[in-house]
Amino acid sequence: MSLYSLYIRRWEEKLATADTNRVVRKFDFGRKWLVMARAPHLFESVEDILRNSDEFFAYPGVRDYRLRRGELGFSSPVASPFPENNHVRAAFFPARGPKRAVVVLPQWNAGPDGHIGLCKLLNRFGITALRLTLAYHGVRRPPETARADYHLSSNLGRTIHAVRQSVIDARACLDWLESEGYERLGILGTSLGSCIAFLVTAHDARVRAGVFNHVALYVGDVVWTGLSTRHVRDSLREQLTQEDLRRCWSVISPGPYLERLRGRELESLLVWARHDSSFLPEYSRQVLAEFERLRLRHQVFCLPCGHYTSGRFPFNLMDGLAMSRFLAKKL
Repeated sequence: MSLYSLYIRRWEEKLATADTNRVVRKFDFGRKWLVMARAPHLFESVEDILRNSDEFFAYPGVRDYRLRRGELGFSSPVASPFPENNHVRAAFFPARGPKRAVVVLPQWNAGPDGHIGLCKLLNRFGITALRLTLAYHGVRRPPETARADYHLSSNLGRTIHAVRQSVIDARACLDWLESEGYERLGILGTSLGSCIAFLVTAHDARVRAGVFNHVALYVGDVVWTGLSTRHVRDSLREQLTQEDLRRCWSVISPGPYLERLRGRELESLLVWARHDSSFLPEYSRQVLAEFERLRLRHQVFCLPCGHYTSGRFPFNLMDGLAMSRFLAKKL
């Protein structure tokens, strides 16, 4: 290991251990959540759900959009037991110029200011941004939780329900942008947001350009091996293997849906980090190989840092400029 690699690794560890409120929650299949997610027999029929994913990610139209003081609000088409989570919030950053807009999906446990700077940077490139607060994040977080654990945890069914909710909320954001006259629509997601962005793109042909910031084929692999999810793995490994988890969460993973991108007029930017401690490089390279195999139009940008460090200067600036330039050119 080079001195530079060691430096980045130690920096990653320092940033990863800064949070002291991680909770190792009990393992739960979350069957009641699977019923709410239209997947009551998930573990017996993963393949059926993958074949009928259009139905799985279907939703009723939203009728109560309201824009006030730069914030879009509406009722989530997906109901959860938590009232605060059922009210969607999205910060709106309109830009002058062509009617093109991007839905921005931040990372897991992003704070209220997460990706706000990126949205303003997109504005400088003439792109309108709509920054979605993911399910169970920010003001949507139930008061009994200190983190966005209900979006990704050792409760298998609740995680599936939460990802499905965020996917559908993001598609509802596309609906609103379209109703406002935006003709060229894109999506940008980071980490967990990247996974959600993949799912949205695979099921919504309105997306003409996608930026996927940190990539992997399977959520289960990332959670099992990643530095940021060690506390989740500690609970899961009592009942499951990595292969079990990969299969269970395949319905909310990009990998099984990439075939749906073939034949689309879609431009993609795949961003990965050479020293990533959460989305391990071996898993990111699998995505690159799959895009090549399927002959999907794409560009690749490799960051010379890790996962957490990609949010620190100068890497955050490098990343933001690469993503903004791509969208300005392709959207």
